[in-house]
Amino acid sequence: MSAHCMPTGAALGFDNRISHSHRRTSRRFDPNIQRKRYWLPSEGRHVRLRLSAGAIRTVDAIGVEAAVARIRARGVRI
Repeated sequence: MSAHCMPTGAALGFDNRISHSHRRTSRRFDPNIQRKRYWLPSEGRHVRLRLSAGAIRTVDAIGVEAAVARIRARGVRI
């Protein structure tokens, strides 16, 4: 599963971990990606989306139809 959110585009990031002596080593920031299945009434089928935790709340607020429209506007195939 790729580590990016379909509607928001949130992806993993890199930065430095800084120790007490200020040595810097690379670290990763992974987004909280979940796979969630929604019923899409306009197409009469279920869609499985890769969503961050924040995007799940957004889909619940705006509805799955609007969220799928936003994802397709970004050029992502569902």
